[in-house]
Amino acid sequence: MKVTWYGHSAFRIEAAGANILIDPFLSGNPSWDGGWEGPAEGVTHVLLTHGHADHLGDSLAILKKTGAMLVANFEVCMYLVGQGVGQDKINPGNHGGTVDCGGFTTTFVQARHSSSFPLDDGTNVYLGNPAGLVLHFPQEKTLYHMGDTDIFGDMALIEELHHPAIGIVPIGDRFTMGGAVAALACRRYFNFETVVPCHYASFPIIDQSAEKFVAGMKGSRTSVLVPERGKTVEL
Repeated sequence: MKVTWYGHSAFRIEAAGANILIDPFLSGNPSWDGGWEGPAEGVTHVLLTHGHADHLGDSLAILKKTGAMLVANFEVCMYLVGQGVGQDKINPGNHGGTVDCGGFTTTFVQARHSSSFPLDDGTNVYLGNPAGLVLHFPQEKTLYHMGDTDIFGDMALIEELHHPAIGIVPIGDRFTMGGAVAALACRRYFNFETVVPCHYASFPIIDQSAEKFVAGMKGSRTSVLVPERGKTVEL
């Protein structure tokens, strides 16, 4: 499995013959200046944890350009259909549901957050339940992108049900867990082989480094990977 981080919560996952973008906030991302065209090359799936602008990002442009499958909650899927995404290209789900993505499956799990998108008239459209996404591959490690979330006790059930080996974990504080709490979540509830921190070092009002998370994970058997933006690593 190949994993590339583009800053904030945007990742590309290459596994099981699929090229997956998760939360492709690329244009306008303060921590990424490489545009969306390169990360979107050959993309087969776009997965969205929720509807905030810093997660929907360039999804619409990418979906129209590539014809990729959209995997998201029902409200996000239908909102993007209304913006021009083909209804035959969506694969909606919601908490507790698992959808077949062709070569892998995605399970929607709880995330403690919110989900909406700003409209031109100054209002916001509600975009359903925020989620974490658990990706199961037949011959690869299971990956859990937590989305934007706080710690919650039912993380123990996610571990029991799915046993994810790789965790993508928000650590930036203010809108998600901070680094110390994120480390507590990983150590108390999961048996990750590798954790990758995200949702930091982008906007100035959230934490600018992974130091608190790295410090909180010291002594754990879990490996902490703090990747460089745009650099692909193999897990």
